[in-house]
Amino acid sequence: MNIDRLEYLVEAARTGSMSKAAQNLHVTISAISQSISSLEEELGVTILKRSRTGAVPTFEGEAIIKKAAELLQKYTELKETAQSCSEIVEGRLRVATIPSPMFLLEKAVLDFKKQHPQVKIEIVEQGSQDIIDDVLNDKCDLGIIILFKNRLVEHLGLEFERLLKVRMVAATSIQSPLAFQKIITPAELLGQPVVLYNDDYVKWFMDEFQEEYGAADIVYTTNNRALISRACMNYLAVTLGLNYSFVTEPLFTEYDTVIMDLDLPQQSPVYLGVIQRKDRTPSIISRQFLERLKRDISELQQVI
Repeated sequence: MNIDRLEYLVEAARTGSMSKAAQNLHVTISAISQSISSLEEELGVTILKRSRTGAVPTFEGEAIIKKAAELLQKYTELKETAQSCSEIVEGRLRVATIPSPMFLLEKAVLDFKKQHPQVKIEIVEQGSQDIIDDVLNDKCDLGIIILFKNRLVEHLGLEFERLLKVRMVAATSIQSPLAFQKIITPAELLGQPVVLYNDDYVKWFMDEFQEEYGAADIVYTTNNRALISRACMNYLAVTLGLNYSFVTEPLFTEYDTVIMDLDLPQQSPVYLGVIQRKDRTPSIISRQFLERLKRDISELQQVI
């Protein structure tokens, strides 16, 4: 018996599909199928019942799969213990994030890489649903998203750890008639041209806002931050975003712009946080990187 066989079995059982398991583990379907068949022959029991619709554990197979998952977890812990004894951390860290926290990640990644040069780090920038799917399918170790009332992930087999409480704010040019205000009302916002960053939380927020207060004059949405900045500076447009994003990666200098709170008393709490699979104990690399990121965020909390 070898570790690969156990890994193939557990992934096939988790996904309910040989092809999905092969895709997630970057091997062929034949390799998955032959490995599980060899394991069944070795143990003398049928573990998975296969059909055109997928792979389902047999009654006996359920107990074997559970033990296989436990053995894989123990093997991971064994490797991490060996790493900690040698004081050399090596392996891979895969992080998927929505666009706005990228500036936060940049510093944490560079510092972490300097401390652990043997770790290979991969970062991808995606939409929230793609991040959720990739964490579920073991294509990334940590996913950084915004969690709000209409996005619940616990029932999917994920756990969400809050990193930073955030809120939506408005920003515009210092030349705007709104420049001396600290708060903008819904009626005032509806009277201004609005430009938005193409982000799924911003979209959800504006959909909710317009349903409650009426149609806003949204000129355009874009992923080009320079276009948003120019619209605000040259045409006195208003943009919306989460408060930390204007601190970590400002669209304008502090002398060119004004940041205003939104007069929306019923705003629900919103959090930037990290998602991981519930059925996996985080690796030593994930844990150490997350601690490093938390320190940076703790410093940010003091200035927003």
